[in-house]
Amino acid sequence: VQLQASGGGLVQAGGSLGLSCALSERATSTYAMGWFRQAPGKEREFVAALSWSGNSDDYADSVKGRFTISRGNAKNTVYLQMNNLKPEDTAVYYCAADVSDHKALYLREYDYWGQGTQVTVSS
Repeated sequence: VQLQASGGGLVQAGGSLGLSCALSERATSTYAMGWFRQAPGKEREFVAALSWSGNSDDYADSVKGRFTISRGNAKNTVYLQMNNLKPEDTAVYYCAADVSDHKALYLREYDYWGQGTQVTVSS
């Protein structure tokens, strides 16, 4: 299984960006999905998670109310809509897949990782 993330870029504070992450094949297993980010000099941190069904999600406190995670009907694509972006959201964003029905909140739970996409928010 390979994950391909896209949609990063440069945006001004207060703006919006949407990220996408596609699994390399139509999902034949159940995959919970998540987004993490890593800023320069910092550890990779949890951003958002979504269950296989799409009915259960969770967010880091720092993005709650601004970011939304969702997945397509075919379940092999996950999205992260980011609104009201702040300079502190600047990071490389990674999508990840966990072979599980349930959302996963911790980095160590994930089995597959995408290559990362840069998000830069200017003040």
